[in-house]
Amino acid sequence: MRTPGFGEANLGALAGAVVGGIGGLFAIGIPRAVLERDPAAIFMTPLLNVICLVISWPVGWVLGGQVGPRLGMRFRSEKAEVAGGIFCGLLPVILIMLFGWYVTTH
Repeated sequence: MRTPGFGEANLGALAGAVVGGIGGLFAIGIPRAVLERDPAAIFMTPLLNVICLVISWPVGWVLGGQVGPRLGMRFRSEKAEVAGGIFCGLLPVILIMLFGWYVTTH
């Protein structure tokens, strides 16, 4: 069994990067939009949104590239690899959302 290299391109890395990038773009504004009940609040901090995208995209790539193939080998399925990448792409997004929630409420 071969373990994936650090930063190696595979389906899990691709899924993690896509989910992390797109989710990171909106993650910091979602808590504020929910608390203010104003969907336009998602886009009130465009610079922070881009910074969060730049942070969560490579984190999703690296985590998804490590966990995704291992799940794919374990369950012998490409769908499991993609699901692992999606889950790992959501991790930085969720952490950024929790940080945004904390900053908004305090």
